Amino acid sequence: MKSVAQVVAAVAVGAVAVGAAVSASQRAAGASPSTDARVERGRYLVSSIGCGDCHTPKKMGKDGPELDQSRLFAGHPEDSNLPPGPPAQGPWIASASWDLTAWHGPWGTTYAMNLTPDENTGIGSWSEETFVTALKTGRHMGVSRPILPPMPWQFFRNLTEEDLGAIYAYLRSLPPVHNRIPEPLPPAAQTASR
Repeated sequence: MKSVAQVVAAVAVGAVAVGAAVSASQRAAGASPSTDARVERGRYLVSSIGCGDCHTPKKMGKDGPELDQSRLFAGHPEDSNLPPGPPAQGPWIASASWDLTAWHGPWGTTYAMNLTPDENTGIGSWSEETFVTALKTGRHMGVSRPILPPMPWQFFRNLTEEDLGAIYAYLRSLPPVHNRIPEPLPPAAQTASR
């Protein structure tokens, strides 16, 4: 009969062997447990916060608008030509395109950014530090123009750098989608185009 210490030792050796096998299989597949956990944390945060509501184009489904999974986080569709935004009336200060990827208000017109890892039109050339700095400072790429409404960067800056890094890791895990969004239009440009 084995002692309790021998059983515990056998279980521990078995757990180490299983752990090593899982780790080896993940390494062979190109993933690490910490990377997978970080991407999953990012997926959870992005899903909970609702980033896809504005950053993913929609298509009409049987129950109305739904996220276009083929363009997940690709931002405002580059082929969508919108007329000038309507003037604010009464208590209404902002309006949005039907798919929520374009917004108009006193700040002008803004378009949801392509958050996929496309090198030319998304965040593919952004480092994690650039991404985190942008959301902490409210500046595009952390240093240039202001991030405009309705993007609630003021709330994102309250997330930990670890959580912002997890969001970045998740977004970098997505397939890149080539989609060049328009530059934001200041209020004067909207008025001039009427």
